[in-house]
Amino acid sequence: MSLWLLNHFGTFTLTAVIVGGTVLLALAGSVVMRRRYPSLSGGEHNDMVGVTLGMFGAIYGIILAFVIVTLWTQLESTQTIVATEATDAALIARDAAAFPPPVRAGIDAALSDYVHAVVEDQWPRMRAGEPSHGATANKLQGVYDVLQAYDPKTAREEVFYEEAVGHLDDVATQRRARLTMAEQELPPLLQVLAFGGAIVLIPLTFLYGMRKLRIQLLFVACVAGLIGFSLLLIVVLDRPFAGELSVSPAPYKEGALARYWAP
Repeated sequence: MSLWLLNHFGTFTLTAVIVGGTVLLALAGSVVMRRRYPSLSGGEHNDMVGVTLGMFGAIYGIILAFVIVTLWTQLESTQTIVATEATDAALIARDAAAFPPPVRAGIDAALSDYVHAVVEDQWPRMRAGEPSHGATANKLQGVYDVLQAYDPKTAREEVFYEEAVGHLDDVATQRRARLTMAEQELPPLLQVLAFGGAIVLIPLTFLYGMRKLRIQLLFVACVAGLIGFSLLLIVVLDRPFAGELSVSPAPYKEGALARYWAP
C-alpha cells in the first residue's frame, strides 16, 4: 500500500491526504461524540481521561520515535550503500587506466553496461519493490570476465589489478546489500502498533471535555495533526527507493562514471 501511495502521489498530496484526513476525521469524531454525549463538555471525567491520555501518549510516542528513527537510519544506510557501490565502480574505472588499451576498453564497456543496467533497468524495479537480482548480475559478471582473462605483465599492473579486483568484489557486496534494502519494509507488527495506536489514542481525546467547543476542537486537531505528521513520516521513509524523498541514482553518473553517460 505504501509503495502505491509513494509512486502515485507527491509528498504535498500525501501530506494533505494523511495529515489533513487524520485531522478532519478527528474533528468530525469529536463533534459527533459531543453531540451524542453532551455531558462530556462538563469535564466530569477529565482527571481519569487525562491520566489515560498521558500514559497512552507516552507509550505511543516511544513507539513512533523508535519507528521513525529506525526508518531514517535505514534510509541513510541505503544512501551510503549506493554511494559506496558507485565509488567502487569509479575506482575500477580509474584502475583500468594502468592496463593495456584492449583490456581497458573491455573494462570500460562492461562497467558502462553495468551502471546503465543499474540506473535504467534495476532502479525502476526497486521503486516498485520488485528488484531483479539477475538484471545486473550478468553485467557485473562481464567485468569479472575481463579481469579474469587478463594476466598482469608488470609489478605496476599487478598492484592495480589487485586493487581493481578488490573494488569489484566490493561492488558485488554493495549491490546485494542495495537489493536487500529495496525489499525491506516496516514489519507488520510495527505497522499495527504505529497505525493502530493512532486509532486508540485519537478517540481518547474526544472524551476530554471542555465547555467551549472551539477549544476542544483545537485540542483534538493539534493531537491529530501531530499523529498525522508522524504517520506521514513513516509512510514516506518506509521505502528508501520510492517517493520524492527516495535514494537517487545520481552517484552512478558522477565522477569517473560520468563518461559512460556522455552523449
